[in-house]
Amino acid sequence: MATPVHRRAVRLGAVATGAALIATALLATPAVAAPPRTVDPFHPDFGANVTVYSPDTPVAQIRTELDALNAQQVDAEMSTARKAVYFLPGQYGTAADPLQIKVGYYTEIAGLGASPDDVTVNGGLEVYNRCLADGGTSNCLALVNFWRTISNMHVAVAKAGQDGCRQSANFWAVSQAVSMRRLDITGANVSLMDYCTAGPQYASGGFIADSRLPFVVSGSQQQWLTRNSEVAGWSNGVWNQVFSGVVGAPSDANFPAEPYTTIGRTPISREKPYLYVDADGRYNVRVPAAQRDSSGVSWSDGATAGRSIPITDFFIAKPGDSVQEINNALSRGQNLILTPGIYDIAKTITVKHPDTVVLGMGHATLTAVGGAVPLEIKDNSGVVVAGVTIDAGTALSPVLLRVGNPNGGKKLDANDPITLSDVYFRVGGPHIGKATTALEVNADDVLIDHIWVWRGDHGVEGFDPNDGVNGDNQRWATNTGTNGVIVNGDNVTATGLFVEHFQKYNTLWNGDNGRVILYQNELPYDPPTQADWTQPNGALGYPGYKVGDNVKTHRLDGAGVYVFNQNNPSILTANGFEAPQNPGVQLHHIMTVNLSAGTVQHVVNGVGGQADNTNTGTPQFVVNYPAP
Repeated sequence: MATPVHRRAVRLGAVATGAALIATALLATPAVAAPPRTVDPFHPDFGANVTVYSPDTPVAQIRTELDALNAQQVDAEMSTARKAVYFLPGQYGTAADPLQIKVGYYTEIAGLGASPDDVTVNGGLEVYNRCLADGGTSNCLALVNFWRTISNMHVAVAKAGQDGCRQSANFWAVSQAVSMRRLDITGANVSLMDYCTAGPQYASGGFIADSRLPFVVSGSQQQWLTRNSEVAGWSNGVWNQVFSGVVGAPSDANFPAEPYTTIGRTPISREKPYLYVDADGRYNVRVPAAQRDSSGVSWSDGATAGRSIPITDFFIAKPGDSVQEINNALSRGQNLILTPGIYDIAKTITVKHPDTVVLGMGHATLTAVGGAVPLEIKDNSGVVVAGVTIDAGTALSPVLLRVGNPNGGKKLDANDPITLSDVYFRVGGPHIGKATTALEVNADDVLIDHIWVWRGDHGVEGFDPNDGVNGDNQRWATNTGTNGVIVNGDNVTATGLFVEHFQKYNTLWNGDNGRVILYQNELPYDPPTQADWTQPNGALGYPGYKVGDNVKTHRLDGAGVYVFNQNNPSILTANGFEAPQNPGVQLHHIMTVNLSAGTVQHVVNGVGGQADNTNTGTPQFVVNYPAP
C-alpha cells in the first residue's frame, strides 16, 4: 500500500528591486500527522467483516446468517474474503433448538467472555470433509481444510435434527493453519476427522491449546499437537500425535507402535491474546503471561494470568489504511488490531516498543508489494503477534517476517518472550509469490506457538497444467521460496512448527538451546530434476529439518518429514533430518514417510530406514538420535 502523497502548499513570491526580479521561492509546509483515532470502548468499530451477536439475537437469525457465511466460505480456499464472528457473554441455542455452526475458510468464531464458560453455544462448531469429485459426492477429505479459528467458548454439543452418525461427535475435520483454543466442549466426543462422509476421509494436522475436551477421536489425523489442555481420553492417530502439558494424554511408552509423543509439562508457553467484554460492557484484550513448566488449562482456577489492555489503547486498522498510519500509531506506543481483510504492504510495518500487541481478526492478511518486508519486530521483550497471515507478493521479498536485529541485539527478558501465535505464511497459492525466507528469527528468547509456513503446492496462479504435473515446472521457477524458517537466536522455543515445500531449507536452526515440540514438514513436490534438488556440495537434496553445524544444544520432540516428489518420482533426498553429532543435540521420536513419490534414503545423518515406494505410508522411525 502506497503511503499518502503529502500535499505541498506552494506560494510564489517575487521581490523586485527597480525593474529586476530578485527571487521566486517555493515553500513547502510539512505534513501534519493525523491525530490518534478515538475508539468507543463499548462499541468499537471493527468494520464490515466483523459480526457481533448478543444473547438477544434470535437463534433463527444467527443460524440463517452463519449458514450463508459457510456457504460463501466452505469452498473459498483461495479467496480474499476474511470474516470474524463474535458472541457476547450468554447462552445461544438450546438442546431442542441448537445452534449448529459450520466454519469455512478464513473464518474466526470466538466468544467475548473473560472465561470460556461465559459464552455457551448449545449446538456445535464444526468442519466436515470437502467432497471434490462427482458433483460433491466422492473423494471426500479434509486435506485442504485450512485457515480457520475457534476459541473462547463453551460448546455444549447438541445435535437435534442430525442423523445418528452426526450426533456422535463435534466434528473438526481440518488440516493446517487451524487452531482450537480456550474451548470447553461437553456433551459428545470430539472427532478430528469426518467419518460420516464417504471416504477416503484423510485429515492432516492441526493444533489445540488451553482447552478442556471430552474423549477425542483422532482417527485419520496424520500429525497433531495438543498443548496445555485436558482430555478425557484419546484414540487413534496415524503417524505423529504430540502432547505437551496435557492432563489425560496417552502414554508414549509404546512408541512407535502407538504414534504418541508425550511431554508432561510444557517448558515455556504463552496463550494467545483474546478479546473480551468486561462487566461494564467495555472491550479489552487479555494478554496472557508466559508460563514455565506448565500443564492443564490456564483458566481452571479463575482468570488467565496476565494483563488486560483496554481497546482504547489499540489502533484498529482496516484494509485501506496506510502503513504510515499504522506505523505512526505503533510509534506513539499504541497496540494494533488488524480487522479482517487483505492489506497491501509496500513498506514495512515496524513494531519497536516492548510489550506491543499485534492482534489479527478473522485471518487478516498482509501481502507484500514491491518486494517489501511486510512485518518486522525489533529487539524488545514482550511483543506478541497473533492471528496474522503474511503472503509473499509477485516481487521477491528478502523475508516476510523478521524478528530481531540480524546483527545481534540486546538481551531480552527470557520470562517475557517475543511470541508468535497462529501466524501463517504463504508463498504462492492465491497468486504468484516470491520470498527468499518466510520467517527469520534473530532475537534470543523467542516463543513460536503454532505457525504454518507454506510454499504453495497448489493454487490459482494460472500455470499451464500441461507443464510438468499440474503446472509444477512453472511453479518451481515462478513461486520461489528458498527457505521457510531460519532461527539464528538462542533459547528459541517452538510449540507447533509446520513448514512445507520450500526449495532449499524448510527449517534451518542455527541458534543454541533451541527447543521444538512437534515439527511437521513436507519436502517440495515440484523439483523438476535431481540437479534442481542437489546441494552445491553434491549432497542429494536438502533435509526437511537442519540443525546448524555449530549448534551445541538442541532438543526436538515429535517430528516428521514427508516426501511426495510428484513432478519427478526418481528424485532422491539423502536425509530427512541433519544435525551435529554431539550429545547436546537430541532428536526424539522422528520419522520420514513416503507419500507415493520420491525417496528419502535415511531418517537422520545416515541412520534409519529408506522411505520409498516399497513402503508408502509406513513411517521410518528413529526413536532417539543419538541412540542412548
